[in-house]
Amino acid sequence: MTKCVGIHEMSREEVKADKAKCVKFGPCGLGRKAMYLNSFYIDRKYYVMYEDIDRIYKIVAMSKGGFTGKGIFGSMAYLAVKLKSGEVRKCNFKYEFNVDMLMDEFHKAHPNVPLHSEEAEKKLRKAEEEEQRKYLKKIPAKVQKEIDYLEECKEELQVRPAVYEALASKAKQKRTIERINPTYRRVAIVIMLLAIALAVVGVYGAVKGAGDRSIYMVLFAIAIIFSIMATRVIPTGKYNKQQAEEEWQEALAASQRNIAGYDNFPVPAQYAHPVVIDRMIRILKQGRAETAKDAYVVMKNELKKMNNTVTVSQKEYDEIVLIKPMFLVMDYQ
Repeated sequence: MTKCVGIHEMSREEVKADKAKCVKFGPCGLGRKAMYLNSFYIDRKYYVMYEDIDRIYKIVAMSKGGFTGKGIFGSMAYLAVKLKSGEVRKCNFKYEFNVDMLMDEFHKAHPNVPLHSEEAEKKLRKAEEEEQRKYLKKIPAKVQKEIDYLEECKEELQVRPAVYEALASKAKQKRTIERINPTYRRVAIVIMLLAIALAVVGVYGAVKGAGDRSIYMVLFAIAIIFSIMATRVIPTGKYNKQQAEEEWQEALAASQRNIAGYDNFPVPAQYAHPVVIDRMIRILKQGRAETAKDAYVVMKNELKKMNNTVTVSQKEYDEIVLIKPMFLVMDYQ
């Protein structure tokens, strides 16, 4: 049964009808009347009516090592939903792009609901003011022409958002899978096998009437198995190196087709993302380059220097997390 976590409630029949038609984004969903939230294991177990939502925002938990490959998970995305009562519900997602898609769709229907935490909003305003101060007071006509061209290219990419969204998400998936330490995978497999053995022993004991201890053994083993599966360290039929490579190549081919009509597109197909172009535009406005070609080189070199020891604004962090995997899987070529 789907439970309400807000003040306003619907009847059981209304919940059933609304949930059946909701648009699903990973483990959550958007209905006509309510947003559906997951528990750690069960998709869309709870609902909150839109009038009870104060704001929603994304949280990205980065494992130790970040993009260096020393961590197990790479990153894990959460959707945070703050209710008007002050309660915050956090929903874990397997794929970060599902969080972004949900937030985009939510914003279209509810443009007045903030998409950042209060703290993030303050930081964003401050960062925006600091960024504006870095811009040239008067941009030369030659540079403005380059900026206008980049703006046109960005608008062209935004006509087909699914192409660049897939490019970013598949690059991140490929990077995460490739950088999983083999030792972690072997340890996870051993733990999984021991948990399965424990479950078998527990079931056997329960059948033989060994009592509650056998049942606890089975439950404990199942919890371990689910926990290992949630880490995504062990490859599956849909989550393995070969599948990740194939999906990345498909996304790359789609990006190549998307910019094929441009004789001199400012970035290679593997980096054809609006955020990449935005960063190049900012470099031109700051006077650190005079052409799109030079701005691309500056942008790429700066991105290459970014690691978990560099402090950046929230906006820049979001951009780096989004686009850096594309550069990493191509080794910045």
